Amino acid sequence: MSTTTTSARPPAQGPMGRPMPGMGPPMGKAKTFKPSAKRLFGRMRPERFRLWLVLALGVISVAFSVAGPKILGQATDIIFNGVLARLRGDVNAHIDFGALAVVLAWVLGLYLVASLFGYLMGLLLNRVVQRVVYRLREDVEAKLHRLPLRYFDNQPRGELLSRVTNDIDNISTTLQQTLNQSLISLLTVVGVLVMMLTISPLLAVIALLVIPISMLITTRIGKRSQKLFVAQWKETGALNAHIEEAFTGHQLVKVFGRQRESEAEFARRNEKLFGSALGAQFVSGLIMPAMMFLSNLSYVLIAVVGGLRITSGAMTLGEVQAFLQYSRQFTQPLTQVASMANLMQSGVASAERVFELLDAEEQSPDPADAPRPAHRQGRVVFERVSFAYQVDRPLIEDLSLVAQPGQTVAIVGPTGAGKTTLVNLIMRFYELDAGRITLDGVDIASLRREDLRGQIGMVLQDTWLFGGTIRENIAYGRPEATEAEIQAAARAAFVDHFVRTLPEGYDTVIDEEGGNVSAGEKQLLTIARAFLADPSLLILDEATSSVDTRTESLVQHAMANLRGGRTSFVIAHRLSTIRDADLILVMEAGRIVEQGSHEQLLAAQGAYHRLYSAQFTPAG
Repeated sequence: MSTTTTSARPPAQGPMGRPMPGMGPPMGKAKTFKPSAKRLFGRMRPERFRLWLVLALGVISVAFSVAGPKILGQATDIIFNGVLARLRGDVNAHIDFGALAVVLAWVLGLYLVASLFGYLMGLLLNRVVQRVVYRLREDVEAKLHRLPLRYFDNQPRGELLSRVTNDIDNISTTLQQTLNQSLISLLTVVGVLVMMLTISPLLAVIALLVIPISMLITTRIGKRSQKLFVAQWKETGALNAHIEEAFTGHQLVKVFGRQRESEAEFARRNEKLFGSALGAQFVSGLIMPAMMFLSNLSYVLIAVVGGLRITSGAMTLGEVQAFLQYSRQFTQPLTQVASMANLMQSGVASAERVFELLDAEEQSPDPADAPRPAHRQGRVVFERVSFAYQVDRPLIEDLSLVAQPGQTVAIVGPTGAGKTTLVNLIMRFYELDAGRITLDGVDIASLRREDLRGQIGMVLQDTWLFGGTIRENIAYGRPEATEAEIQAAARAAFVDHFVRTLPEGYDTVIDEEGGNVSAGEKQLLTIARAFLADPSLLILDEATSSVDTRTESLVQHAMANLRGGRTSFVIAHRLSTIRDADLILVMEAGRIVEQGSHEQLLAAQGAYHRLYSAQFTPAG
């Protein structure tokens, strides 16, 4: 759930060896074109029947289309023979316009039928492509929910969003544009080749000389452009990551006067993207001019040889005219296929990046025979727990503690001590390296994550609201809650009063950034959400830090009621908020160095006393 990810931030080096966000390792070397393309087209396997139907429609369309030039050659012969007879002095000779009309009518009918079947083929193929991309998006969405939190800690959000949006859109565009054109082109090449062989095998051989040369050119250029397209989409992801970071924190960028540095970084990344994109398009763009040159050269050779065949009487003018049309129809599809290779290189480069996401290591699956918690008491026990974000930098070692049902356990300590990590382990956002954690006597590793987290309510320092009404935001954890229950939770969290002052009340729509409510009001809404969820275990991560002093006092009373009968873990930096906690844990470097009540820890004159004195002793 989005509300939970703000509390844990691994990779790159931070305090206590924890990694810092957005500093993941560079992308690995991209896969080669052939395996990725094979895998991409393999995703069309569920559409086999429709693809066979597409092929059948394409064959019919091309068959009718390629028959046209040969029949038009008959029309040319009718006109040429009539004119030639007149020139030879035959006064009765004339152009047979009746026969000419019949031929032209046949040609018109053939082209209309070819267009109709071509339209149906394109319509069906587009549907196939969109279904394939639809399933790909579904797979990516499902994959994101199966990935461990470690994966997101290692990935800049802009880079991840680029894979999920830009790259999948590019795959869709690629398949949409290339499959239809490539299929028609390849069928046309086959059909035209058959027609050319029936007219003149000699001229067909001349036309066929283009194929090996064009394949050699396309292969050579394609290998060079593939690397450049991979670089282009990698740089696109890096640029998106920078933009997302800069605009998420644009207020701080302005406050600290870092606009120029941000603009310079944008310019640097934009320049790299420009270079890789320009290189990819330039290299792949060489295919079309090269193919056009070969096409024109083939056309000239066929015209010269065809003219010689006419003078020798081996061929008629209509046959040569038809063959010249076929030569254009033969080389043009080859040119189109070559140009489609340009687009396909880009699409497969995007597919590689999406497949890297789909191939990422997933969190361990939930047990098939997971027990269902029968009694929700909220007793939490840590038994010799060890955990590290990085293997060589242990954070929590051999930690044991017991939180009894109904107890409020406060966790304090310096930044990087492991406070947030402790509660993240309870929710299984990370898996333990050693030891175990039990909830009501059941090892949480044996529970389904959904069942475990269904017993936990959480309020974070970093509030999260989605674009929707206030009612929907409060009921996020219990969508089936009644209006009375929603309003009761709002009153308990002191939300009801300010909501009723809004023109739309509970129907007020909050934008995705929560910009139309204050920071304190957003925090109160998240607290009301926790009230309504009615969890057996409550986690509060500095939950009142954004609330003013008066509201904080009200919320503290509300929290006391909410904590009644529930086990609560409270992460606190302001020690004034946890004086009434049943148990206070003082953490340093992943270890509990002190534990006890507020009075006991002050009397011990230890780590807690130093923290307390630092906050409440006036500066000298």
